[in-house]
Amino acid sequence: MNIVDSSGWLAYFADEINAKHFMTPLTDPATLIVPAITIYEVFKVILRESSENEAFQAVVAMQKGKVIDLNTSLALTAAKLSLEYQLPMADSIILATAQEFKATIWTQDMDFKDISKVKYFPKK
Repeated sequence: MNIVDSSGWLAYFADEINAKHFMTPLTDPATLIVPAITIYEVFKVILRESSENEAFQAVVAMQKGKVIDLNTSLALTAAKLSLEYQLPMADSIILATAQEFKATIWTQDMDFKDISKVKYFPKK
């Protein structure tokens, strides 16, 4: 299973140089887990920088994976992980979701750089 964090989705949608690194998980929706928090983050950025139509198109693409809502169990695990790794809220929710589904996180976010089961690609 795979999770592409918000930075990966945004690189993909913007066709940035690192977009190629996220093609493997994004072209296999059967193994793609999408924490709902990533939908929030991606929608917000695209809405701010482009248009509502493009933001909704991104959401449709993201919903091809299995969207995971935040529940109590994930929230509690995320809070513990946030303290353990000094992660912001969204990153800790993504990590908790990855652990729950035994997924690899694909990211450009330095906060994940030294965490196991993470494929980190420095932003160019």
